[in-house]
Amino acid sequence: MSETTAPAQGTPPLVVNIQYVKDLSFEVPGAPLIYSALRAAPRVDINLDVQVRRVQEGQNVFEVTLAIRAEAHEATGNGGSAEPAARVFLAELAYAGIFTLNGVPDNAVEPMLLVECPRVLFPFARNILSDVTRDGGFPPVLLQPIDFVALWQSRRAQAAATAGGAVA
Repeated sequence: MSETTAPAQGTPPLVVNIQYVKDLSFEVPGAPLIYSALRAAPRVDINLDVQVRRVQEGQNVFEVTLAIRAEAHEATGNGGSAEPAARVFLAELAYAGIFTLNGVPDNAVEPMLLVECPRVLFPFARNILSDVTRDGGFPPVLLQPIDFVALWQSRRAQAAATAGGAVA
């Protein structure tokens, strides 16, 4: 199953077939009271993951999903309190794209799917997250640029450590 043939003349190695919101959730558990009780901008924790799956076996068409979770809590001024800060909002976004790889060498498929495809999706996902948090009545969550190369390398290092040091 080696796809190392050169792409046809004029065919790009990476084709974006479609991008879409796969799942979007925004929750404000303390509404409406949280809007009058909130005294400072909430502290927002971000978790981002890249997921890839082949759309159909035997084809070089993949769904790449950026899964972003933004959880905001009240900023606490008492520092050492054991009581957790109240959740202000929770935003979860799964933003996906269908990509076709044409003539990409086997050793370049993984970085293409885990680095280049997320780079294409990120600006759109960033904008959606910003809009939904602003439309929810809070300051917009503006994600800083993500180093997808470092994220991919970290994922590979974790996989190698889990596999007992064996490199795939």
